Amino acid sequence: MSQTNALDQLKQFTTVVADTGDFESIRAFEPQDATTNPTLIFKAVQQAEYKPLLEKAINDNRATSLTGSALHRKVIDDLLIAFGREILSIVPGRVSTEVDARLSFDVEATIEKARYLIGLYEKLGTPRERVLIKIASTWEGAQAAVICQKEGINCNLTLLFSLPQAIACAEAGARLISPFVGRIYDYYKAKTGKEYIGAEDPGVESVQSIFTYYKKFGYTTQVMGASFRNTSQIRELAGCDLLTIAPELLKELKDSTEPVTLKLDASAAASASVEKIAMDEKTFRWMLNEDPMATDKLAEGIRKFAADIVQLEQIIAKSF
Repeated sequence: MSQTNALDQLKQFTTVVADTGDFESIRAFEPQDATTNPTLIFKAVQQAEYKPLLEKAINDNRATSLTGSALHRKVIDDLLIAFGREILSIVPGRVSTEVDARLSFDVEATIEKARYLIGLYEKLGTPRERVLIKIASTWEGAQAAVICQKEGINCNLTLLFSLPQAIACAEAGARLISPFVGRIYDYYKAKTGKEYIGAEDPGVESVQSIFTYYKKFGYTTQVMGASFRNTSQIRELAGCDLLTIAPELLKELKDSTEPVTLKLDASAAASASVEKIAMDEKTFRWMLNEDPMATDKLAEGIRKFAADIVQLEQIIAKSF
């Protein structure tokens, strides 16, 4: 009898999500959900098979009265929804679609964009239950999530690197969070020169502490580990609510028959000795400030996503 591969073993403990804009990869690995971000979309539209989606979004807007940056933003929004709907034709669950990273410090503009994106999906017949709106986990992002969640717009708070961000997002009632394991690992590896493996990986430790905190205090916000550099990180988080994984690592897991064991246990976390933190804006900003890694990586992540949106706008601008 053939052994069960590591990917199928992982799926017994954790909801597996594909972290890609590549439709064929999503089909190959049969994830429950899929996530996208500006970088993934920017990379995808430079491939021949995805250019028709961009061309359609451009052509659909040729007759509009919009001009300049407003026109380019409209095309990008249409493109995001086109990608999202294609993905939803493949996965049984949900797709995450990201708000413009340049709105990361603007509560009202984030809410407005979230409403607009959900509205586009609904006009095309996609129910909002199948969409997660991705928002950077700044203080402003968490406050925007409060309103969105009350309106039935489920939020995925992304670019998350620290416990105070996680607490603020949970208290906002966010549907789920995406702590970035690999980028935390990158930071500490660059600082120390050390190759972290297994449970000692600081990215893994961060997700473990957030998961424990959530289960201890009964938060309903789900934890979705993200941004992995190797399968060791993924294995150490088996049992996390969800894990969003890039195609090359999904393939590595699928090709392996090494056993995957439960590492994160919600019932065990519920009895952990953890102190509750009263979170308000001042506490959030101070705790984030005291964490150089989280401060640096949050700012860097927002800048990188914003830069990729600008590059996408430049490609679009050449077509008008």
